[in-house]
Amino acid sequence: MKNILLPTDFSKTSLNAAKFAIEFFKEEECVFHLLNTYTPAIVHSRFMATTIHGGILEDNVRSESESGLDELLNQINTYYKYPKHSFKCVSSFNLLTDEIKEIVQSEKIDFIVTGTKGASGLEEVFLGSNTVRIIKAVRSCPILAVPEDFKYDKPVRIGLPTDFKRNFSAEVIKPLIQLTATFGATINIMHISEEEQLNKHQQSNKDILLEYFSSVSHKLHSMPYFASKSDVIEFFIKEFGIQLLTLVHYRHGFLEELVREPVVKRIAFHTPIPLLVLSD
Repeated sequence: MKNILLPTDFSKTSLNAAKFAIEFFKEEECVFHLLNTYTPAIVHSRFMATTIHGGILEDNVRSESESGLDELLNQINTYYKYPKHSFKCVSSFNLLTDEIKEIVQSEKIDFIVTGTKGASGLEEVFLGSNTVRIIKAVRSCPILAVPEDFKYDKPVRIGLPTDFKRNFSAEVIKPLIQLTATFGATINIMHISEEEQLNKHQQSNKDILLEYFSSVSHKLHSMPYFASKSDVIEFFIKEFGIQLLTLVHYRHGFLEELVREPVVKRIAFHTPIPLLVLSD
């Protein structure tokens, strides 16, 4: 049985992510943990706010959080009737990332599924601010980030960009292999060629990675490095019809560069498909 964490702020984006997660794991026995966190605003006054007023404020926000979760659950139950699925609601007075880290550990969460927005006017961002915080804070389980308008489509072409400069452990890659087997998908390994040929270290990492994927369908593509890694990956997604992009989060890696402030606000990378984040 899988435990799936669905953080929600009751927005259209988070609702879409919840719908995606339910369809994505529809064949598996799952408990979905619907999480909403709230932090009541501090009452500003020339006088000290009384504990009574503070308690009333917290009670009101807690009530809104709990009723929002009830409404979300009713929406889900109206449209989805998968017998292997059950749901738990969690309303918590806590910071989002702190609560997520606690639940990931206490409930042995297998996946976090969250929504994300794309570019919007001058505020161009790769991922929404909450999604970035989650990726930075949680390294112990995979994270699925779903674009706000993306509709579920069975992912049969999964992409994994790499330069073979890093040796990923079998434990890190395991969720990707399991998903590939579940969907009968093909992993498209995309090597970004920044050099004429691989050195011994890269060749060794390549051989190990291909051995990991020996039990599932996989293809190896070599893409020339042009302009930036962002451009190469976006071209790769379009050229091969990739439906789910996988990035491994590790120190000095491409994803770390993407979520580092203030780079995240100026780098021109917007994936139109869901992103699976694995942490090394």
